[in-house]
Amino acid sequence: MIELQIFKTEDAPELISKIKDKRALLQFAGPAYHFPLTREQLENDLDNENRFMFRIFDKTEQSAIGHAQIFLKENTFLLGRILIWDENNRGKGYGKKTVLELLQYGFNTFERETAELNVYDWNTGAIECYKKVGFEIDPDVMNQVSIDDELWLSINMKISKSNFKSWKV
Repeated sequence: MIELQIFKTEDAPELISKIKDKRALLQFAGPAYHFPLTREQLENDLDNENRFMFRIFDKTEQSAIGHAQIFLKENTFLLGRILIWDENNRGKGYGKKTVLELLQYGFNTFERETAELNVYDWNTGAIECYKKVGFEIDPDVMNQVSIDDELWLSINMKISKSNFKSWKV
């Protein structure tokens, strides 16, 4: 169904075109990027040896359908910037498959025992997707960001390598 392909500089215009406003960018990338998203911002991530960027590629349709990243931290790796571009493709299993592929890649490539991600608490569809894969909410890790006079609460979710491996069997 899908595969992760290494993101390259020439993929930047397609990703940039999918981020329509500052709210969409904040939901997708957290506060690290600023609107409008630019090639330079993406190139900074590409140059970071601890960040691994991917195109989500639909093998059936032979087209890119989204974007995802892995960021290495000291004792864990962080899944992030996961975006299925077309809202009509959401709820069809692409997100779950993408997260499984990212976890498989991360646990097989890096010597880390835990993976984590951050998600805004109002993004219930994403939270349910992550729970189905085996992530659990860490109630001790939360952050807030402000946008348009609103506060968005970011919650942290984690999964251990052993839980992922047992879930996959």
